[in-house]
Amino acid sequence: MRRHLLARALPAFVLLAAVAGPALAQDGLTYQQPPAPIAQILDTRPTPTPSLSPDDRTLALYDRANLPPIAELAEPMLRLAGYRINPRNNGPANSRVTWLTGLTLQPIAGGAARTVELPAGARFLSPSWSPDSRSLALLMDAPTGLELWTVDVASGQARKLTDARVNAAGGGAFDWLPDSSGLLVRMTPEGRGPAPDVTRPPAGPTVAESMGRAAPARTYQDLLSNAGDEALFDHYFTSQLTLVPLNGAARTLGAPAVYLGASVSPDGRHVLQTTARRPYSYVVPAGLFPAEVAVTDMNGRLVHRVADLPLRDNIPTPFDAVAPGPRAVQWRSDAPATLVWTEAQDGGDPRTAAEVRDRVFTLAAPFSGAPVPLIDLKERYAGVTWGDADTALVTSRWFNNRHETRYVVDPTSPGSGRVLLERNYQDRYNNPGSPVTEPNAEGFPVIRFAADGRVLMTGPGATREGEYPFLAAMDLADGRSERLWTSASGDYESVVGFLDEEGRRVVTRRETRNDPPNLFVRDLTAGDPTALTSFPDPAPQLAGVSKQTISYTRADGVALSGTLYLPAGYDKDRDGPLPLVMWAYPAEFTDAAVAGQVVDTANRFTRPGGISHLFLLTQGYAVLDDPSMPIVGVNGAEPNDTYIEQLKASAEAAVEAVVGMGVADRDRIAVGGHSYGAFMTANLLAHTDLFRTGIARSGAYNRTLTPFGFQAEQRTYWEATETYTEMSPFTYANRVNEPILLIHGEADDNSGTFPIQSERFYAALKGQGATVRYVVLPLEAHGYRARESVGHTLWEMTRWLDQYVKNAGPRATGAR
Repeated sequence: MRRHLLARALPAFVLLAAVAGPALAQDGLTYQQPPAPIAQILDTRPTPTPSLSPDDRTLALYDRANLPPIAELAEPMLRLAGYRINPRNNGPANSRVTWLTGLTLQPIAGGAARTVELPAGARFLSPSWSPDSRSLALLMDAPTGLELWTVDVASGQARKLTDARVNAAGGGAFDWLPDSSGLLVRMTPEGRGPAPDVTRPPAGPTVAESMGRAAPARTYQDLLSNAGDEALFDHYFTSQLTLVPLNGAARTLGAPAVYLGASVSPDGRHVLQTTARRPYSYVVPAGLFPAEVAVTDMNGRLVHRVADLPLRDNIPTPFDAVAPGPRAVQWRSDAPATLVWTEAQDGGDPRTAAEVRDRVFTLAAPFSGAPVPLIDLKERYAGVTWGDADTALVTSRWFNNRHETRYVVDPTSPGSGRVLLERNYQDRYNNPGSPVTEPNAEGFPVIRFAADGRVLMTGPGATREGEYPFLAAMDLADGRSERLWTSASGDYESVVGFLDEEGRRVVTRRETRNDPPNLFVRDLTAGDPTALTSFPDPAPQLAGVSKQTISYTRADGVALSGTLYLPAGYDKDRDGPLPLVMWAYPAEFTDAAVAGQVVDTANRFTRPGGISHLFLLTQGYAVLDDPSMPIVGVNGAEPNDTYIEQLKASAEAAVEAVVGMGVADRDRIAVGGHSYGAFMTANLLAHTDLFRTGIARSGAYNRTLTPFGFQAEQRTYWEATETYTEMSPFTYANRVNEPILLIHGEADDNSGTFPIQSERFYAALKGQGATVRYVVLPLEAHGYRARESVGHTLWEMTRWLDQYVKNAGPRATGAR
């Protein structure tokens, strides 16, 4: 069996605790259950997922499958060109799917909810409303593939439109026609034979060469690696575009190709499509393969070639770098058939001096004229929100200084724009919100205007006291906003949809500290809201947990904060200091004031799920959740050049805060994190004596294995060798003398966090005589999904902390 097929049927009760070679001994452990009540909470039926129809008249409630059994993850999986797919159904791999299992339709105006009758044992994905809100489309799993089904909203009847040939390998398997009469669907070609046999002996070596052309590439996962991979990629990703009407016979459109995208124009007369072409690459994913971007008519005939893109494996490593040529090609939402895209004017390299970085173009059907420049930007294009014939909002961003600019553009007078506002996009306190959009008659998003012509805006409303979502009206003449409504004190309530033209009756999503999120109908002028849903507390066992936002200051004056959770029934005077777990994730900033913004979370409903560390609250632990770990680079300084110093200072301040409050025992504090938080955990154990132990899940520990950048680091290893070395806890494995628990998914799909990162870090720690345990979860990706894996992870965490924190004695005198 070739290495891309994870087809070996591991028994559901076996936990892989060994890696190749002698690095780790197998102890024969089977999957374990976490202590009560964690297991019971994990097995609680998930809360349905709500979806409001485009006309805001119907609420769809989707039942979700619970955590899947490990047997589902053990289905065959192919890793091809950055994708993970299930060859059985030509869709996404089970590790990347949360299946929906039921559907209920509820009228907003009142009346009985209707349960849609689906086949026994049905599971489906990708539900999508038609533009006219009369139908829902979804992909139904079948033994041999995915079928396209539709649901008639008026009758609640579901029916199958296609056989099991929908190709969802690359996502976006279908697109509604603007008139809601049918769908454009990617289907596997009629009569497609079996997959190519790639088990035969190779005919020769796989050779890669670079003849002096610089082509830096970040650490992508799941790439093609040989001719067999290329053959499989062609087989599973080749689609036939097919027009499937709700009533009538389907017909094909054009020839089969490897479609990476296909969308119908608002007037329903053209298709914008992107097709991958050879030669394929072994160093970048499919989205950077050579590609043609073109417009065809509804018979598949070429109308206009937008771009012939080469292989893009040489994009510079800075985050503001882009590929030359047209990019972000899409349809203008409020026009019949107008293309919009952007092109870099600096060659795509932010290190090149340029007054104009990006130029945005439009081109209207019949696409025979020259592209029309819409606006020149001093930063990178970040998107456009279309309003009406003479109004559009264009956003640009620049990563280096976290700067954002929003422009007002008149599409009838293209060529320039007026600055509406500028801001640091990490600044939570001064976030003006985003324009409210709603689907137009063709199903494309456009700005919703107030009666007086102002633009409606919604935002999170972050303040020191908490987040209070708001609805505002912004005057595009001067950028001033007027608050029309703000969530009440103690509530976290946000606008989901509008029920009248005046915008006074709305659907909201509301939660409080004690009330789970539910949907309501609210009159913004007066009156109490009317409940649309009544979802219960999914984990009432945690109802008595206390939560508060604490603030403290780092030694260099940077303000910090975190959310402190204490177990239900805890009394400080009676119970004294508790064992505490600090769970964090560092973040980079360019402004110390922004890094120090504190937002209280007292009005949010919090219940853990999956592998959450908050489950430890049921076991007598206090938890300091997300304590600030800002890495600040001021006045152009690189944040990571002082990463270790700032990380230590933040951790020291957090420890002093909880110990000073009397809720934590200085000798019984643990630190933990996932991904970049795991990297942080290992560094804190290597460089401080603050913690008794650490838990590091799915991390990266040796930055020489990510030499072309990582997280927010833009420089390469050769440009910042000392920083890469100093930041790598692997370098200081000999200094880690507190116990550490390493956990990693065997099939990690995240950039940079290859399982070898934990494997080699374990080997280094073991070689230095450290106390370390390394758990490998079979078939799991960067996040863990199988019920067995989730339960076992929580068992490992609880058991480890009980041994090395809760029940650990005082540190020996003079011990680190």
